[in-house]
Amino acid sequence: MKYNLADLFEAMADRFPDRPAVYSDLGMTTFGEIDARATRLANAWKARGVGAGDHVGLFLYNRMEYLEGMLAAFKLRAVAINVNYRYVAHELRYIFDNAQLKGLVYEPDLAEVVAEAGTEDLAFTTELGDAYEAAMAAASPERDFEERSEDDLWIIYTGGTTGMPRGVMWRHEDVFFAGLQGGNPGSDPAESAQAHIDMVDRNGAGTNIIGAAPLIHGGAQLASWIAWMNGGAAGIVTGRGFDPAKVLDVAEAGKMNAINMIGDAMVIPFTDVLEANPGRWKLPELNAISSAGAVLSVSVWKRLDGLLPQTEILNNFGASETGHQGTGFLEGDEVFWVMDDRHTTVVDDDLSRLEPGSGEVGRLARFGHVPLGYYGDPEKTARTFFVKDGVRYVLPGDLATIDDEEQVVFLGRGAACINSGGEKVFAEEVEEAIKAHPTVFDALVVGVPDPKWGQRVEALVVMRTSGDDDAAAVEATVRAHVAGYKTPKQFWFVDTLNRQPSGKPDYRWAQQEAVRLGEIEA
Repeated sequence: MKYNLADLFEAMADRFPDRPAVYSDLGMTTFGEIDARATRLANAWKARGVGAGDHVGLFLYNRMEYLEGMLAAFKLRAVAINVNYRYVAHELRYIFDNAQLKGLVYEPDLAEVVAEAGTEDLAFTTELGDAYEAAMAAASPERDFEERSEDDLWIIYTGGTTGMPRGVMWRHEDVFFAGLQGGNPGSDPAESAQAHIDMVDRNGAGTNIIGAAPLIHGGAQLASWIAWMNGGAAGIVTGRGFDPAKVLDVAEAGKMNAINMIGDAMVIPFTDVLEANPGRWKLPELNAISSAGAVLSVSVWKRLDGLLPQTEILNNFGASETGHQGTGFLEGDEVFWVMDDRHTTVVDDDLSRLEPGSGEVGRLARFGHVPLGYYGDPEKTARTFFVKDGVRYVLPGDLATIDDEEQVVFLGRGAACINSGGEKVFAEEVEEAIKAHPTVFDALVVGVPDPKWGQRVEALVVMRTSGDDDAAAVEATVRAHVAGYKTPKQFWFVDTLNRQPSGKPDYRWAQQEAVRLGEIEA
C-alpha cells in the first residue's frame, strides 16, 4: 500500500465506515458516506474528461463539499485547486490561467463573478446545489479508477505576504509526513502505509480537529486531513467568514479535541467571545488550541490561556511550502520553541548551514519531505528551493539563527524585516510589543522610506474602542518591551487593517497606507 491520500482514505472508509468523518453545524457525516459521495463525484468528473494531473477549482465557502471535492480529485489522480472566494473577476481569471483549470465548482452567489471572469476555456463548471447533486446521483458508485501513486500531487495556492498567489506542489507522500505529521501528530509515524491503517484502527476514535480558518487556506485543509489521517473527524462551520461562537458550538457538539486558528486576527475575537460568555461552552474534550500562519501575541496568548486552563495553547510554526516545523509553548512571558530539528536548519547566503552559536542571522530551511516547487513557475521555484550535497531544501522566507545549544531561533518573516540605519527590525516582534497594550486590537509594522535611515519604523494600529488612540501610552508600552530603535517613529490609528482571508498580514498594503497617511499629514 502506498502513501497516497485517496488510497489511505478508502482503506479507512472500508475498515470503519460508520466512524464520524465530519462534524458541522449541519450535522455529522461518516467515513463511508463521504467516500461514497466522493466516489460518485469523481466518476461525474471522469465523465467530463478529468484524469490524472488535471486541476479542478473549488470556488467554495467552508462546507463538507469542499473536503469531498478534494477527495474526489485525489481519487482520479487529479488535483483540487483552492480558489479564494473573495477574488474579483480579474483575480479569478488569473487562477483559471495560472492553475490551468479543467473545471470549476462554485457557490451559487458567486455565479456573477464566475461569468465575468469567463469560463470558455474550462471543460465544465458546476454550481453547487441541485446541478451538483444531480450530477453526483447520476454517476457510478463504483471505484473504477486507475492505480494511484505516492507521486500524485496536492497543490496549495498561497499568497504569502506579498505578490500574486502561487501553487505549492506537494507529492502525497511528502505532504503526509511533513504537512499531516505522519497522520500521528506528536508521535512517530508508522513504519508503512498499511501499518498506519492498522494503527488507526487499533487506536479507535482519532483526534477530532476543527480548522476554524477558511478551507481556501492551506492550514485549514491540512488540519482537516490530519484529523482524517488519524481516524478522527474534521470540524466545519458552514459558510463564509469567521464566527467564533459557531466554532465553539461545533467544537462542543462534535467533541473536538483541537481547534486550529491563524494568529491574532482570529484568536482575539475568539477570546473576546469566550470572555463575554463565561461558562457557555464546557469543552471537556478540548485538549489543544493551535495557531499557525500569523503572529500569536503573548498578551493574547495569556488571555486565552487564562480562560481555558485545561487546554494547551500552542503556537505552531510552518508554511504552505514547509508543512509543520515546530511548536511554541508559553512559559511566563516567554515563548519556548521546540523546532523539528530533524528537518530544519539555518543557511547563509551561500546556502551553507550556519555554525551553532555564531550569532549570524540566516535563512530558515527545511529539508527531507519538501514540495517539488511552484506550479508553472520555474523562476520562483529556483529562488525558494535548492539542492545541496544531494539534499533538497526549501527556503520559506523566514529569518533565523542557531544558538550555542544548537537550537533554531526564529526571528521573523524576511519580507517583514525593516532595515533602519543598518539595524534589522523584525515587524512581528514590534507588533507583539504594540499589542501588549490592553486597548490595542491589532497592529501592523512596516518600514517607510527615510532619507537619513533608509527606512524608518511606522505602525498602523487598530484600537478596541474609538477614542483610545493615545500614541504616547502605546509608545510607552512598546519601549518597555523592545529597544528604542525598534519603536515606531509614527503610530497611525486606523479603523481596520487589510489581511488576507487566512489572517496573514498584507504588508504591501500597510506600507502604502503608511506612506499615504504621511503625505496627508505633511
